[in-house]
Amino acid sequence: MNTVRHILQVKGDDLWTITPDTTVYDALRLMADKDVGALLVMDSGRLVGILSERDYARKVILFNKASRETLVREIMTTQLYTIHPDQTVQESMELMTAQRVRHLPVVDGEQVLGVISIGDVVKDIIYQQRRTIRDYETRLTSGA
Repeated sequence: MNTVRHILQVKGDDLWTITPDTTVYDALRLMADKDVGALLVMDSGRLVGILSERDYARKVILFNKASRETLVREIMTTQLYTIHPDQTVQESMELMTAQRVRHLPVVDGEQVLGVISIGDVVKDIIYQQRRTIRDYETRLTSGA
């Protein structure tokens, strides 16, 4: 089973962050520009929250707030679930499922290494399953 570190290696080391004082509008524009569904919220180099499309839909749109005037600090999720890069992909899937989150910051001590999404995890699991099937097929056809 692959680790979270492997997902980050495949995905690359891009880390898209915003500050709590960023407007929601600017955060959404960054999400759209980078084609991501969540941004890490950093304050003085410290992870303080995460802002996702879900936060926007549930905390701005439904309450008729204006994204150009609303600050990220007003709607960001501060109850963070993180994962260590040496934990398995299976562990990340279990954590995401249990906590009903779609994005996990990857943290080693105080250092933020990246973020993985449920899509990243599913993609890795599918890859692993295909590899396992190929290995079984190779063994069957080789008579091993």
